[in-house]
Amino acid sequence: MSQLIINKPYSTEINQLSDLKKYVNKEIGLSEWITITQEQINSFGKITDDNQWIHINPELCEKFSPYKTPVAHGFFVLSLAPKFCYEILKFKKLSMAVNYGCDKVRFMSPTKVNSLIRGRISLISCEEIERGIKYKLNIIFELKDQEKPACVAEFISIAYN
Repeated sequence: MSQLIINKPYSTEINQLSDLKKYVNKEIGLSEWITITQEQINSFGKITDDNQWIHINPELCEKFSPYKTPVAHGFFVLSLAPKFCYEILKFKKLSMAVNYGCDKVRFMSPTKVNSLIRGRISLISCEEIERGIKYKLNIIFELKDQEKPACVAEFISIAYN
């Protein structure tokens, strides 16, 4: 059975953690479009000490990069994945949620500064654990007006009652 593709932003709200099981193998949300700015990339580079010239140096990029402008990579997985996931999957009754990590991260297309990007999220799996649930989300970072996504990753979290 195919699922209707929705192209306007939406989220999913879960009443009880156990209700999450109903959404396995289904899309659960789509974020708003956001612009990736050089300031965001620079801030991320400063905090994580990821100061590669391909991300933070527009002058070197113009001379040496095949893209002629800085590109973002790690910024997606470490900054935007949690943001999109927690905005899209909402739990009514939650004591705590923990980002457990990422799995199978693939960068499909370079994301140039000032690109528009959004997150499309589906639930891959979930399993009940003591007082909570461990779940894995698939997140596709879509680029506006591009066929290939910027990045595809699996985001693992634990939520507790």
